Amino acid sequence: MEQNRAILIAGPTASGKSALAIAIAKSCGGTIINADSMQVYAELRILTARPMPADEEIAPHRLYGHVSVTQNYSVATWLKDVEAAIRDVRASGGVPIIIGGTGLYFMALTRGLSPVPSIPDEIRRYWRQAACERPVGELYQELCRRDPITAARLRESDRQRIVRALEVYEATGTPLAQWQEKPGTPLLSPEEYVGLVVDRPREDLYARADTRFAQMISEGALEEVVLMRSMQLDPDLPATRALGLAPLMACTAGEISLEEASGLTCRDTRHYIRRQLTWLRRNMISWKWIQTKEMEQIKRSGFSFVD
Repeated sequence: MEQNRAILIAGPTASGKSALAIAIAKSCGGTIINADSMQVYAELRILTARPMPADEEIAPHRLYGHVSVTQNYSVATWLKDVEAAIRDVRASGGVPIIIGGTGLYFMALTRGLSPVPSIPDEIRRYWRQAACERPVGELYQELCRRDPITAARLRESDRQRIVRALEVYEATGTPLAQWQEKPGTPLLSPEEYVGLVVDRPREDLYARADTRFAQMISEGALEEVVLMRSMQLDPDLPATRALGLAPLMACTAGEISLEEASGLTCRDTRHYIRRQLTWLRRNMISWKWIQTKEMEQIKRSGFSFVD
């Protein structure tokens, strides 16, 4: 395999992606670069299962915990950050190993972002204000009237994406879904990367996710949540959608028990895993899918097996 080819590792949460990435990094002198939209936040190391300091001592890690939860970090911003990280790793003679569970990040990396025009400030301000003042269901019905194509692709509770679709439609007269179908310019061409998808049976993923959440609680996830509550964040910030954050906030506020919060988090994580698997099978069918035995083989034989 050519030295400058990147290794992209996708997969659902709790699938073992991180352990695989570390094993490959050790064998080829690689640097692990984050492609998980929640692991970018500094204040959420435990709740988002970011690599621990011991992992970071084994191999270099980039784009983990490098922004505050107070920032509206976007895929476009990540794409600029990952471009710089890949360039730095290649310049040092290393192999970029890009790993995560956020499919949109990988789509942007390998297919480019759709060329949605800039939104005028006055339109953006209007809809952001509407998001604060109007119920999300009302906003969704407004989107259904204006842009039913995009509305059909969104959850009725997804305030941030609903508002984004409304402002794009008002500014351009074209549904956001149509803009998203227009091709962008990929950062990596097919010749520049190897794409791997870590695959496990669904029930195995559920069990691993439950075990990991219990470990998060024992390692101090509640303390992270207390900090987040004290920051009084805008509920539409991306970081507020971290799995488990809302139930644990309710728990630390005395509204529900830890047992109830754990049950809600495990339920939401199962739903998320199902959505991830559906998305991966639809969009990454051409990548190499790695089963448990193959993962162990890669860990034993190293980088050459991937080639």
